[in-house]
Amino acid sequence: MKIAIPVVEGKLCMHFGHCEQFALFDVDEKSQKVTGRQMLTPPPHEPGVLPRWLRHLGANVIIAGGMGQRAQSLFAENNIKVIVGASAGDPEHLALQYLAGTLVSGVNVCDH
Repeated sequence: MKIAIPVVEGKLCMHFGHCEQFALFDVDEKSQKVTGRQMLTPPPHEPGVLPRWLRHLGANVIIAGGMGQRAQSLFAENNIKVIVGASAGDPEHLALQYLAGTLVSGVNVCDH
């Protein structure tokens, strides 16, 4: 499994489309461990580009603070599960919380 997390200044970016980079974690679901990590600069943000790019990289899940409904639909079309409402924090810690089933998600901070 691969988990994508939009990052700005080393922490979860509250809106995935405004991030500087994506942290892409290879994870082992059984052991609940991160087995690999890449920091990647995304292509320019345009509708549909990021979901296709992340699918091409093998992402299965994206964790975001906020994401518009259209973007969520585009991720779903690319078979990437969307988790919104996560709190800003260390991306690896968020990935590990997701694996452990302890990730707390709240309100989607994006309103478009």
